[in-house]
Amino acid sequence: MMFRSFRHATSILFLALAWLGSTSAPAAPVPESERIPVDLRRTTLVVRDIDKSILLYRDALGLKVIYDQVISGTTRLVLLRANDEFVGVLGLMQRLNLTEPVPPPSFHKARPGEHILVFNVQDLDRRFEAIRATPHVTVSEPPTRIDYPGPGGSTIPVMFSAVWDADGNFIELNRIMGTPAGTNPAK
Repeated sequence: MMFRSFRHATSILFLALAWLGSTSAPAAPVPESERIPVDLRRTTLVVRDIDKSILLYRDALGLKVIYDQVISGTTRLVLLRANDEFVGVLGLMQRLNLTEPVPPPSFHKARPGEHILVFNVQDLDRRFEAIRATPHVTVSEPPTRIDYPGPGGSTIPVMFSAVWDADGNFIELNRIMGTPAGTNPAK
């Protein structure tokens, strides 16, 4: 029961983002009248080995590599995108030539000060087995239906799943099966 309430709490961000889009179309910018002068461009994960990490993000999830460079001989940075080249980009950064030992990854639920990546995966049913089979990925929970509370007593059905990547980053891979809250189903 405790895991369910944690899972519910960690999915709030996912649902908030889902309210901005619909299940039949990819994410879209907010109307010009609602825009603010700030965009969240990228989240960058510092990883132990980009070649291990990219197996999940590029190969299993299908994100497209838009940048892969070694910077000043000390850092490799790979940028990947889903459906937008300006916002929502995922960075993988590996520090090269480290002199201190790197601790092994820890596979635990995210704690304060840590993060959770949330992906809306429209073909989760088909894609999850490839994700599960990806080397260095640990499954926390296979796809399971959760009904989140929606407006006016409705429910928002979501297939929830979670994995840890090669570095112990907790990742939700979800698929919204109904109308996300905050959207107009008549559109």
